[in-house]
Amino acid sequence: MDPDEPLIRAALAAPDGDTKAFTELVKRHQSAVLVNCRHLTRSPDDAEDLAQEVFVKLFFKLESFEGRARFSTWLQRIKVNHCLNFLKSRGRRTLVDVADPQLESDPALHAGATPAGDFDEAQRRERLRVVLDSLPDSLRIPLVLCDVDGLSYADIQAELGLGQSAVKMRIARARAEFRRRWQEGAASPEPVEAP
Repeated sequence: MDPDEPLIRAALAAPDGDTKAFTELVKRHQSAVLVNCRHLTRSPDDAEDLAQEVFVKLFFKLESFEGRARFSTWLQRIKVNHCLNFLKSRGRRTLVDVADPQLESDPALHAGATPAGDFDEAQRRERLRVVLDSLPDSLRIPLVLCDVDGLSYADIQAELGLGQSAVKMRIARARAEFRRRWQEGAASPEPVEAP
């Protein structure tokens, strides 16, 4: 059973103006949506607005949720589509603030390091963000959808409108490029575009 199902039923059955159940759904998924909006768009400044817009869309679409997939999967599709539309409309590159205090304080980004390892862990997370953000959208977005969001190749294919071989190639190329840049110790100044 989907762990969100009782909240969904309560939100749908709630009288007008009663948003307690919906607010609980937002609290449950807010952190993951915010982090993924930031990773998909490379825009820490826009991530909070995008996440908020995703939940507004969710509020108005909740009645159309059919329960064929888990709620979190359905929410993820809304988030991905919204972020991809944002990227299409923006049409420009954004620099990343690797010291974003809002993301640093997000519990979803913390792995429970020991006090002695906190500094090393913070450096590793910062380096992961820098290397990931250095990848071009054509490689970074499929990689985030696969390795962060856990979408299947078929789902990524549907989300991005690419063929299955193109999705596999981009993910493989993104992983190889990420690994290369990670091993070099710094992000490459010239991003490699996917064909």
